[in-house]
Amino acid sequence: MGAWLDEPLSWGNALVLFLWAAVFLLIVLGFVTYAIYYERKVIGWMQLRVGPNRVGPLGLLQTVADIFKLLIKEDTIPRKADRLLFILAPALAFIPSFAVLAVIPYSEKLYFADLNVGLLYYAALSGITTLAIVLGGWASNNKYALLGGMRSAAQMISYEVPLVISIVGVILLSGSLNLKDIVTAQDGGWFWHWNLFPQIIGFVVFFIAAVSELNRTPFDLPEAESELIAGYHVEYSGFRFAFFMLAEYVYVYAIAALTTVLFLGGWHAPAPFLDFVPGIIWFLLKFAFVVFSLFWIRATFPRVRIDQLMSLGWKVLLPVAIANVFLTALWLELFVK
Repeated sequence: MGAWLDEPLSWGNALVLFLWAAVFLLIVLGFVTYAIYYERKVIGWMQLRVGPNRVGPLGLLQTVADIFKLLIKEDTIPRKADRLLFILAPALAFIPSFAVLAVIPYSEKLYFADLNVGLLYYAALSGITTLAIVLGGWASNNKYALLGGMRSAAQMISYEVPLVISIVGVILLSGSLNLKDIVTAQDGGWFWHWNLFPQIIGFVVFFIAAVSELNRTPFDLPEAESELIAGYHVEYSGFRFAFFMLAEYVYVYAIAALTTVLFLGGWHAPAPFLDFVPGIIWFLLKFAFVVFSLFWIRATFPRVRIDQLMSLGWKVLLPVAIANVFLTALWLELFVK
């Protein structure tokens, strides 16, 4: 894929890039479909239940049936809703979630966009989804939706700060905002050269903040079924509701891929004698482990209170993330130079 990006832009080249994007979208949609199935199965096993097992062999078509049902359901818009914003919000939530995937490198030669500021691009674009959720909650003209939207604004904006600061240490170690360069900087042969170990504090802050940014348990307060009856998307039905769910699981894909790139060595093998395994295989294995961890957390932790959520973000994660930046800079100054 990278070779096509190095060629001058032409109609033929643009067509190839468009087709690659379409194929990639199908791959992401396939991931979302079976990530939902796998999540339900994992949570079922952890809670001593069976999980989906009726539609298709081993329940493999359950999510397909659920999606089909959503697509053919009536599309309702509340009479007093802000119609334009109500329609716009689901699309505005999904588009950034797919666009950020353009800068993820899967191997040394398999990537879409090799941006020098790829990490900044990811952080900036993902913030647009917060705006979409607030718009969806406000445009619904429903008090529960509005509360969910306001919770989302408070939560996601608050946790974006420690999330971004937590990766500054990675940027200092690699000396670049380019995601390919960040992976290359972790190529020391053995797994202890990955950023996970010198940046273990940054990794912990990043992962907690990322779970909060995804609005997933234990930080799913914007949805909070038991309190807000699904929060910001309570008035959405059919394919518009599906867009919100699609955006959430595409971000699961994005965060898992970004975690793999920033902290787990990307496509590099954990040991030199395993270099014969293709890099894309190592990337997918690490990626799958991060996705499994997100599902494991959902099956294990209860929802936190809103005051606990905000206190954790501002009083714990932010100071720790700033301290990690100072420690990293001090270590580089004293021992690397």
